[in-house]
Amino acid sequence: MTEQRTDFADLVRQRRADLKISVRKLEELSVDPETGAQAKYGWISKVERGESTDAPAPALLRALAAGLSLPLRTLQEAAAAQYLDMQSFLWSEDHTTRVLAARIEEMTDEERQQLAAIAETFARRRTERDGKGAGKTD
Repeated sequence: MTEQRTDFADLVRQRRADLKISVRKLEELSVDPETGAQAKYGWISKVERGESTDAPAPALLRALAAGLSLPLRTLQEAAAAQYLDMQSFLWSEDHTTRVLAARIEEMTDEERQQLAAIAETFARRRTERDGKGAGKTD
């Protein structure tokens, strides 16, 4: 049996400690700017203790990002790692394209290079496509 990952729980616990705020204060600060949804004390406590919870919804991640003063992407990646056993790796040279893959650590170097090449091609084509429309004023 594989050990349960705790990437998200560790991030929340450590960041709250770094900010020197209580769970109650984090609850108060954790409000989604889009929907007004709030991360509740009981849920935050369960996450920090490593108790089983469902993967957080996008509104809950946005709320925690606000409360913890972290980029949303940081919380999304930690949640993906913990709840989906996925890791995100930055592949494209311009840092705009990420590949999210399950069990990427089990891939061979050749497989990772192939995945990197796909991401790089995608990023290049997207940049070329977006660049063609630049400067048009229809």
